[in-house]
Amino acid sequence: MTTTLEKVPVTVLTGFLGAGKTTLLNRILTEEHGLRIAVIENEFGEIGIDNQIVINAEEEIFEMNNGCICCTVRGDLIRILGQLMRRKDRFDHIVIETTGLADPAPVAQTFFVDDEMKESLQLDGIVTLVDAHHLSLHLDSDAEALAQVAFADVIVINKTDLVTPDEVDALEARLRGINAVARIERAAHAAIPIEAAIRVGGFDLDRALAIKPTFLEPEWPFEAASVYELAAGRHELVLAAGPDPSIDVLLESLPTASEDALAAVEQAALVRFTADPESVLPGATLKPDAPPLTLDVQAERNVYQIDIPAPGAYVLYSQHGPEEFDLALCGPDGTALAPAFVRAYAPDHEHDESVGSVGLELDAPLDSQKLNAWMGSLLRERGVDIFRSKGVLHIAGQARRFVFQGVHMLFDGRPGEPWGDAPRKSQLVFIGRNLDRQALTEGFLACRA
Repeated sequence: MTTTLEKVPVTVLTGFLGAGKTTLLNRILTEEHGLRIAVIENEFGEIGIDNQIVINAEEEIFEMNNGCICCTVRGDLIRILGQLMRRKDRFDHIVIETTGLADPAPVAQTFFVDDEMKESLQLDGIVTLVDAHHLSLHLDSDAEALAQVAFADVIVINKTDLVTPDEVDALEARLRGINAVARIERAAHAAIPIEAAIRVGGFDLDRALAIKPTFLEPEWPFEAASVYELAAGRHELVLAAGPDPSIDVLLESLPTASEDALAAVEQAALVRFTADPESVLPGATLKPDAPPLTLDVQAERNVYQIDIPAPGAYVLYSQHGPEEFDLALCGPDGTALAPAFVRAYAPDHEHDESVGSVGLELDAPLDSQKLNAWMGSLLRERGVDIFRSKGVLHIAGQARRFVFQGVHMLFDGRPGEPWGDAPRKSQLVFIGRNLDRQALTEGFLACRA
């Protein structure tokens, strides 16, 4: 494995107590990957023992005792990194293993706040190990465990041999609810491909998007948009009982029944759809371009009226797929109408109570001054609750992508690869606590050039 990076990449290896960090570190140090790795270890305790556990190797190993790397000894971290950089010809990569009680945020912030670190080091990614058998207990009671998951670029579900496949599936779904953009690996005894742990490009969005083009795609509060050509007059929306006792819907007019017309209004529809809907019973009337409604669908057959004021194209956004409720839109003569097309969306995950992610996407170019003002205000006011932010942005008049990333109130932006012939669009992700999707979407849309 070789590198052409000018800056030395750094991997932060974290995870709650007993998750298997040292086991993974030993794998990294003994695999045939061709990299010379310097290791910085941090233990929370007065007596250091990890240097006795880590397999003896030629790599540089530094130990930081009697303090958590994210608080009392962060100055020591900067000092050790500075020492390493004075002899960087001796290694290709740095791995920082944190104590199980560490919040990764201040560690990541080190690479934003110190000028020497910014010039010579590149935070490649945060790799979080979780114990498949015990993590659920810690997520409910330990803020550090929650933060470790929320900040991760890669999550390794370790010790899968101690639980059932169904339990692993349930844990992965919960982790997705906390951090929807991290890559998830499953392992027993921390046995994962080394390239999944180092050189992951988690803080290099150009590389991350090259590996996974959908990395920053937003999640949506609706699962389907059914586009119809409708005549004027009274229509009926008929639904059967489904997996939920209710379904949220939003009816909007479109200029044309086309994919392009739908794409142009998706973000605005997302904002309107997430407004508090009014709950209504069968027999109620839906009107185009009105606020969303929550339809009661507990009876075997549920009929709602729709008044179409003028012939044209309309889109019905539905919280669930139409097939789940045998949804049918019938014309004035009672005949079921076939949609011109239906677009499916990746739905929101079921988030933990407070921590989750919001993904935003926009095809229109952004005004740099509006964007700077919005992001500056947002991070000043909500930065404590915004754990991570990252994006690839289309700035008006710029031929290159603008790559943005932040940790809490600290952020960094730089020109990325040229757009070339690639479609130009902005994608932005926030991971944090009590995120307001509607406010974030409205602020993002207001930055259009």
